[in-house]
Amino acid sequence: MILLRSISVLNASRLSSAPKLFLPLKHSSSSSSSSAVFIRFSCHNQPARSRIRAFGTAVAATTSVADNKGCDTFFAEESVSWTSLGVSDELSRALSNIGLHRPSLVQAACIPSILSGNDVVIAAETGSGKTHGYLVPLFDKLCRTPDTSVGISAEQTSHQPHQLSLVLCPNVMLCEQVSRMANCLYGDNGEPLLRIAAVCGRQGWPVNEPDILVSTPAALLNYLYGIDPEKRRRADFIRGVKYVVFDEADMLLCGSFQNQFIRLINMLRFDEKLLSRAQNSVFEKPVDSTSDTLMHCEPEDDQDLQMDTILEEDEDAEDGADAESLGEEAKAEVIKRKDWRRVRKTYERSKQYIFIAATLPENGKKTAGGVLKRMFPDASWVSGNYLHRHNPRLEQKWIQVTVDTQVDALIDALNQGFNSEMLNSGTQVSRTMVFANTIEAVEAVAKILVGAGMECFRYHRDSSLEERMKNLVDFQQKGGVFVCTDAAARGLDIPNVSHVIQAEFASSAVDFLHRVGRTARAGQPGLVTSLYTESNRDLVVAVRQAGKLGQPVEKAFSRKRSFRNKLKKRASSKVGDESSVGDRVQA
Repeated sequence: MILLRSISVLNASRLSSAPKLFLPLKHSSSSSSSSAVFIRFSCHNQPARSRIRAFGTAVAATTSVADNKGCDTFFAEESVSWTSLGVSDELSRALSNIGLHRPSLVQAACIPSILSGNDVVIAAETGSGKTHGYLVPLFDKLCRTPDTSVGISAEQTSHQPHQLSLVLCPNVMLCEQVSRMANCLYGDNGEPLLRIAAVCGRQGWPVNEPDILVSTPAALLNYLYGIDPEKRRRADFIRGVKYVVFDEADMLLCGSFQNQFIRLINMLRFDEKLLSRAQNSVFEKPVDSTSDTLMHCEPEDDQDLQMDTILEEDEDAEDGADAESLGEEAKAEVIKRKDWRRVRKTYERSKQYIFIAATLPENGKKTAGGVLKRMFPDASWVSGNYLHRHNPRLEQKWIQVTVDTQVDALIDALNQGFNSEMLNSGTQVSRTMVFANTIEAVEAVAKILVGAGMECFRYHRDSSLEERMKNLVDFQQKGGVFVCTDAAARGLDIPNVSHVIQAEFASSAVDFLHRVGRTARAGQPGLVTSLYTESNRDLVVAVRQAGKLGQPVEKAFSRKRSFRNKLKKRASSKVGDESSVGDRVQA
């Protein structure tokens, strides 16, 4: 809980114990590499309700957005129920027992697609219910799976791999969060509907085979190749995976996760190829998961599959370019090679792939969305109404600060947000998340707030996993101020966060969207206060202008050139033009 003091005491605290400048902040990247964020506002503006402090050059502007048509922006229509989406009665009751009486808009859209068996890409805004959007149909599928052992001998049963769903997340915190959410679903007999296990961090491989395994790519690969050298167990596991979920897919497809993602996709798809070939063989021989062929499902054994799914379009483009400079006979040969490649990759699918993301840029071959479209061209895409935009329940406040007013503006934003929440909710528990761009900045902000008499919790990657978990639980239970880096921006579902403050402006459009997505979740309202400096002014102007025009954020996702670089280029071009004019005048 925030411990409020009078304005005079706060001022005295600032003067005596808190520096007027976040010293580590000058090393942050917010002033040099920020990207544009385009926001669509669908409703009317309201006058500012909070007073503006009269210090320095700080300027505050508040935009409140609501649904002027009165329609729900989170839940599906009342006529849509879990059972109407195809979910079993028992699972529907289990969902109601944990307070999920109605599906959200995103859940109503994606559940039928997943139940159909198609590969599905779910790209929807933060807080829209994506986790249950894929957990519910997975539970339904696994709970309905018939007992394949009926009528099969004991020896054959021992060779049948256990069917399971694999959920991959980028970090331990998200793995444990998904596992907790899945473990909350109980049947009519009071027993868990499915066995859930998380393999991440210090948690080892479960003794009993789970129905849903939640893991990080690194932990899973470590088990498959490091801890378990026996290829038979590895083959049994790969063969048993029937549903694969990549949560935070855009993150898993990029950076340090990319090689792990490619390796796992190759393993899973290679298993599908082997199974398809075996089933289509002239002998129609039953497939044995312990056969030598399946036991050698390793990257060195599937060179024909390695990276071809990602590079297929590039190879075709290169062949087309080469063919343009060749004769008719050579062109025919190129076309023949392309046709052969497509035939070689055709096989019967035996696994379902589901990709989840709150930000999924598609503008370019190397973006996460572009890669998925090439790898899974037949996948069904489900997009949220506010993808790459702010939802209309979010209230925005922008405050321009200087070095001298930065600390005052932050503390004042905390106090105003706290007072507003107490007035609206009548509760004494407030939850505010304060984001900074670096670990050093988080420590500096926390020190300032403690000196101002405010209880706060720190969260960044330099803290141990135990410390992060403890601070997260304390924040959820006690409330207060949660000072964090973007390590807390992705996927963490912290209920009833009413206020998000950017002590430093986000360094990219993706980070901005994930930060503001920590509030206004699951149909609740929320407030975001963004502090920005003169170096961010052009970016903020572009953001607010885009909001008035109702533009999404896609154009700010460019990997080759960020929005800040575009602004710099525009500014340098303008300076160059002015110099040229001056030279002409002097001549």
